[in-house]
Amino acid sequence: MGVLKRFEQRLEGLVNGTFAKVFKSEVQPVEIAGALQRECDNNATIWNRERTVVPNDFIVELSTGDYQRLSPYAGQLGDELAGMVREYAKQQRYTFMGEIRVHLEQAESLDTGLYRVRSRTLAASASGHGAGAPPTAPPYGGPPQQPPFTGSPGYPPPPPATPPGAPPRPPAPPYGQPAPSRARRWVEINGTRHQISRASLVIGRSTEADVRIDDPGVSRRHCEIQATEPPSVRDLGSTNGIVVDGQHTKRATLRDGSRIVVGSTTVIYRQAEG
Repeated sequence: MGVLKRFEQRLEGLVNGTFAKVFKSEVQPVEIAGALQRECDNNATIWNRERTVVPNDFIVELSTGDYQRLSPYAGQLGDELAGMVREYAKQQRYTFMGEIRVHLEQAESLDTGLYRVRSRTLAASASGHGAGAPPTAPPYGGPPQQPPFTGSPGYPPPPPATPPGAPPRPPAPPYGQPAPSRARRWVEINGTRHQISRASLVIGRSTEADVRIDDPGVSRRHCEIQATEPPSVRDLGSTNGIVVDGQHTKRATLRDGSRIVVGSTTVIYRQAEG
């Protein structure tokens, strides 16, 4: 059973079903959990062959309405999300610099159903982990004594800069050009892998789609994944639209691990070099 599924099952049993009522808002806890996983993946820093460090301090920004629904349970939800991150990190062999913390914050600029994740890496002495040291991290918005938060709505932040001594990255071609042939791209749907071998891949319920999904909530030609640089997905005028990494959108940039929800089906975009 996957990490997200176990997290969802644990959440269902909390507070005698209270969470089931709270999470009728558009933001679902499993979407936030998935976003935290991607935040770890996209901000992983390789220290050596034995250690890959990921962020351990997270902020989940919610719209005013969603925050008001969730804030009474912020502590318990934060603990559950932190536990999920810890479990996922163990599975991926990630390590942390300090205690894992997940906070909820209100963001008036966000509409209901939308959210944004920010993260940073705090050392054990700063996060209060170990040897009984009190927390010394500055308040959010205070002087930048620690690495700044990263993250943006809709899709994960850009990859980290090239490490010192490493060969420079080749310049990326303009948006819309075909991706380099050395990049392998595919999607995973219900455990089945579908290779992206052409410039685009159409997903839908029609037999004429490149990948057919038998889901009544999926349109005949629902969306199209474009193997450009950067890769992207666009809605083809579907009835129910698409949700990419927790965001309702018409078009979005994709990264390895991005989750595209069509109808009641989740499509996972994957890519690898070589």
